[in-house]
This record gives sequence, structure tokens and C-alpha cells, in this order.
Amino acid sequence: MRRRLAPALVALTLLAPAAYAVQPDEILPDPALEARARTLSQNLRCLVCRNENIDDSNAPLARDLRILLRERLTAGDSDEQAVAYLVDRYGEYVLLKPTTHGANLILWIAGPAMLIAGIGIAVFANSRRYRRGALPTSPEVLSEMEKKRLDELMQQ
Repeated sequence: MRRRLAPALVALTLLAPAAYAVQPDEILPDPALEARARTLSQNLRCLVCRNENIDDSNAPLARDLRILLRERLTAGDSDEQAVAYLVDRYGEYVLLKPTTHGANLILWIAGPAMLIAGIGIAVFANSRRYRRGALPTSPEVLSEMEKKRLDELMQQ
């Protein structure tokens, strides 16, 4: 029984269509406009569900964003204008893929710059310590008195 059930479950999982949160009353009658709306909504973030696009989210705010996007498209806005309207209204956080110019450029560059700076500081500090002789180059030899004391301690 289990041998038949496992492959069937895997097949159903792989063949199941993606479940969208778009309600039937939101779908536009024009298939071209609906396709544009679906494409755009895949790149817009739900402000309630972090890192989930508005097309997949069931949150009421995501529904409002989907409806607003469709209203802008039916009003004749281009894709860029519709997205710009949402960005103006909700900020760049609504974009799943933020822009790489302006103030965001600092955020894109800061991570790799900090990594490079950290590696540079580590290499510099390590090379200074090595030059000063803080890192031993050869094992130290015990004096005769230290050897005798060690032997005494080991015999106890």
C-alpha cells in the first residue's frame, strides 16, 4: 500500500498547479491586461507577508494592492507607470527587487565593502603580529633548572 501511495503523493505534489490568492472577482476580462497584471504582481511585495508577492498572498492589503494595480492598468497606465504609482504610494519596500541606484546603492555596496575591509584588517593585524615576533617561529628550549623542576613535578 505504501509503495503505491508515496509515488502518487509525489506526482500530485509536482503536478499540482500553483495556488494563487487572486480571487475570481479580481480577474480582468481582458486576458492581455490580466497577464500584465499577473506579471507585475509577481514582482510586488505584500506589505503584510514578508518576502511574498501580492499574487500569492491572502492578506487583505495584498488584495487591495492587486485591485489597485488592475485599476491602474485598466485606466491606461503602462507597466512602469502602474508600478511607479505603487512605489510612490507605499515606498520602495513594495518592490521585491529593489533598485540599485540612489540611496539603495549604499546598501548594495555596503555588504561587500565591509567584507573586504574586514579581510584587510585581519590580514594587516596578523602581519603586524607576525613581524613583531608574537607568533612563535620555533619551540623554546627549557633551561636545566626548569627541566629539573619539571622532573620533580612529574614524579609526584
